[in-house]
Amino acid sequence: MRDRPEFSKKNILTIAVILILFPVTLYLSSMADRNYYLTSLLFIVYAMIPFFVSFEKRRPEAKELVIIAVMCAIIVVSRAIFIWVPHFKPITGVIIICGIAFGPQVGFLCGSVSAFVSNFIFGQGPWTPWQMFAFGMAGFISGLLFKKSLLSLKKLNLSIYGVILVMLMVGPLLDTAALFIMASEVTKEVALTTYIAGLPVNAVHATATFLTLWLVSKPMLEQLDRIKKKYGILED
Repeated sequence: MRDRPEFSKKNILTIAVILILFPVTLYLSSMADRNYYLTSLLFIVYAMIPFFVSFEKRRPEAKELVIIAVMCAIIVVSRAIFIWVPHFKPITGVIIICGIAFGPQVGFLCGSVSAFVSNFIFGQGPWTPWQMFAFGMAGFISGLLFKKSLLSLKKLNLSIYGVILVMLMVGPLLDTAALFIMASEVTKEVALTTYIAGLPVNAVHATATFLTLWLVSKPMLEQLDRIKKKYGILED
C-alpha cells in the first residue's frame, strides 16, 4: 500500500509560484519579441524554488538529483521516440507517473525541464514556455491529487484520468499558446476556431497518454517505489 502524505505548506508555496509567477511571466513575455529563452530559464528557476523548499532543513543529496535527471531523460525520450508520429507523444503519461511517484514539486520540475530540453529536438520558440507550464502542471496536479487521495492507481482509472487531464488542461493550454502566438487579434470567433481545431490533436495526445498509463504505469511506479525505499530518497 503506497503512503499518501498529507497536504502541506510546501504545496501552498508551489501553488503560489504556479498561479502568480508563471502567469505574470507569460503575460510579460507575450509583450516582447523573441524572449522565450529568457522566459524558459526563468520558468526553470521558478520550478526549482518549491522543489528545494520541499527539503526543508536539509540539502538534496546527489543521488536524489541523479534520479530526477534520469526521470527528465526518460520523459524527453518518451517524447522524442515517436517523433515520426504527429502529435502521438507519451510525455504526459510519464510526467503523471513522475508526479505520483515523487510528489507535486518533483512532478512540476520534471515536466517543465523536460519540455524545455526536448524542444532542442522539436524546436524552441515562443511556445516553449507554454509547454513548460502545461507539462509542469500535469506533474504537479497528478502528484497533488494523489497526496489528497483523490487519484486512484487502478490501471483503468488512471488511464482515463490521463485522457481527462490532456483534454481539459494540457491540450487547452497548448491551444491557448497557439491562439496568442498565431492570431493577429484575439476574438471569440478566433478563439473558438483555435480550440475546435485543436481537438483532433488533443485526442491523439490523449490516446498516447491513455496507452502509456495503461501499459507502463504499474511497473514504473513499482520500480520507482523500490528505488525510493532502497536509497531512502525523495520521501516526504
